[in-house]
Amino acid sequence: MTPVIHVEHLSHRYGKRYIYKDLNFSITPGKIYGLLGKNGVGKTTLIKILMGFLRPVSGRCTVFGEDSHALTPAARARIGLLFEGHLAYEFMSIRQIEKFYAPFYPSWDERIYYRMVKKLGLSPGHLIRQMSCGQRSQVVLGLLMAQQPELLLLDDYSIGLDAGYRRLFLDEMRDYLAQGNRTVFLTSHVIQDMENFVDEAIFLERGGNLMTTSLAQFKTDFSCFRLPVSANGSTSGMNREQMLSACPMLKNIEIHKDHWDLFTFTPVRELENALKNTDIPGNLLETIPLSLEDAFIGYTGRY
Repeated sequence: MTPVIHVEHLSHRYGKRYIYKDLNFSITPGKIYGLLGKNGVGKTTLIKILMGFLRPVSGRCTVFGEDSHALTPAARARIGLLFEGHLAYEFMSIRQIEKFYAPFYPSWDERIYYRMVKKLGLSPGHLIRQMSCGQRSQVVLGLLMAQQPELLLLDDYSIGLDAGYRRLFLDEMRDYLAQGNRTVFLTSHVIQDMENFVDEAIFLERGGNLMTTSLAQFKTDFSCFRLPVSANGSTSGMNREQMLSACPMLKNIEIHKDHWDLFTFTPVRELENALKNTDIPGNLLETIPLSLEDAFIGYTGRY
């Protein structure tokens, strides 16, 4: 199956600081991909590269088989793009901006746009500059869904949206995806929205380390085990770096006053055996349930 997006040996930097080195991944049609990572890892930069707004230092990116820095108008018409911030032409009205956008997109469906903006309770002649940030976001998302693109690139769609309208937008995306062979590539700081929505997660870390997995598999395999810090020193006086070196199967450690939380993909029995080799009693481990947000923070780190 031909990938919708293909990234091969991508490297990019700002000045002397590399954002990525040798980044590689592909996105196949018909799935929802969540690009997850802390602020500053390069999520927005990656979307800019995919759309040809930035040229990488090296490597190649293709969208629908075309080089991202040379996308044809026909290819761009197949892409719905939302950048962080939900920018719109503020001097236009609700009706005017719909009429302006429609000719650029062959699959334009004005019914979707007006169904979404109707929730605002504003007249079609209402000017965008007279709206709140959240209302403008709703107009932009209505324009986006009316395009009915084959690929949706959403850079933090949740900015400015209250919980109710975020839920409405997710419902609209489900209807959009039900039409078949459509793909969504999104980032969001509202991790809980992704729990029952995203198919595949792409975890991006500083420096360009990347892991791709199904979200269901990540939730099943990634665990937290709590290790108490007792009066006799159940951590054997080890610091965080020493523990990570001694137990390389640990992805992250959070240190608290009376306990350590150990995050890993390793089953508890294997972790217990590894801890025994460091003179730490692994039988003291307690399994801690994780929400998706807990697991995300455990994987990427708090800071």
